[in-house]
Amino acid sequence: MNKCPGQDSRKLRASIHLCPECGQEVEMFSDEFKRRCPKCKATVHREKVPSCIEWCKAAKECLGEERWRQIVGADE
Repeated sequence: MNKCPGQDSRKLRASIHLCPECGQEVEMFSDEFKRRCPKCKATVHREKVPSCIEWCKAAKECLGEERWRQIVGADE
């Protein structure tokens, strides 16, 4: 099984996000981008979606040089 070299599931954190439709608290883990509200079933998105591309030293290796350049807009 291939796994991102920068990923470590032992470091997951939980946070609470409010549903934009009903105000229900929705628990979301640090590796999740969105969850469905258990009360009204609306989609709750993380305020800012974290991207390992921005901080992970292995991002270029995972994506491949060409794709990495497209995403980050690198002109190296």
